Amino acid sequence: MIANLRGPVLHAGLDQVVVDVGGVGYLVHTTPGTAAALRPGQEADLSTSLVVREDALTLYGFGGTDERDLFELVQTVSGVGPRIALAMLAVAAPDEIRAAIAEGDVPRLVKTPGVGKKGAERIVLELKDKVGPVVASSAPEAPAAPTSTQHGQVSEALVGLGWSAKQADDAVAKVAAADPELTEVSALLKAALRELGR
Repeated sequence: MIANLRGPVLHAGLDQVVVDVGGVGYLVHTTPGTAAALRPGQEADLSTSLVVREDALTLYGFGGTDERDLFELVQTVSGVGPRIALAMLAVAAPDEIRAAIAEGDVPRLVKTPGVGKKGAERIVLELKDKVGPVVASSAPEAPAAPTSTQHGQVSEALVGLGWSAKQADDAVAKVAAADPELTEVSALLKAALRELGR
């Protein structure tokens, strides 16, 4: 199991990075917040989780062990895979997810794309006694560099997290209209996630 990666970032996208470790570039899927904090050439230190499937080995990376541990715990629930677990962490911080589970806040959990009412109830039922104390997240947050296709990139990231193209485009248009000062991709993405989480 690969539990940690440290090395220079070769590429940083909206939801994935490539980290050079000993001359090998590892593609690591991350939350948009973690990816936004990393720049090419910068040293990355990611807690990781390797998901083994019959047809693929996929590496997921996080800014801290708290996020990784919650990512792995949520996947112990039937019907919750890595994509939904990562989407949960993209929508809310680990302490917010733990609080929602501990308090049985099904409406809060349903805000994650791919999680329906029955799925959220199953998560609460199976994890209520396992989430442990709420711990502050150590995920790094930093703004991304502005690009000429910011709205398209943000919409694409939201679709990748499970929202429909219309939901993504509507949320991006709404937050851009509400705050024209939002010109950076990560700021737009965070605002759109908040809008979709309402």
